[in-house]
Amino acid sequence: MITASNPWQGHNFTGLLTILIAGAATLLGLIGYLCSRLTPQAHRGPFRLWRDLSLLTSAAALAVYLWGCLHLLFLEDQELAERCERQRPAGTPTLVGRRGDFIPLRLVCEASNGHDYSIVIPGYINPTVALLLLLALSCALTSVVLHHKQRTTTRKKG
Repeated sequence: MITASNPWQGHNFTGLLTILIAGAATLLGLIGYLCSRLTPQAHRGPFRLWRDLSLLTSAAALAVYLWGCLHLLFLEDQELAERCERQRPAGTPTLVGRRGDFIPLRLVCEASNGHDYSIVIPGYINPTVALLLLLALSCALTSVVLHHKQRTTTRKKG
């Protein structure tokens, strides 16, 4: 959040570090679970397969998001200011501030004319995360529908 007293803020280091640590722990947990599902003893069913695909795409989205966060971790204020200046589009007036957003992940340089532009975070991060999360949601919904069909079919037979 930009305040009048300090318009040159980026991402909160404590928040960024917390996201990286919690995200890495979550990602390792998901990878461990998904690896356990690869054993021959793991019972496969259509809804379980779709659930696991949903978790896999969620893990991929988390990994891409964390990769974007790593781009921000070790940048100093001076380096960020230099990047804002170097990447300023032609015709953009003076810079008046900088802000960091976690959703979508970006670091924005703000100009005096009200326009802004993003730096540091690769352009593929946010679209890839959004696409993977939509795919994860689709897989999860498919899993729920298949599980519901299996339960109702089992009840009718019993």
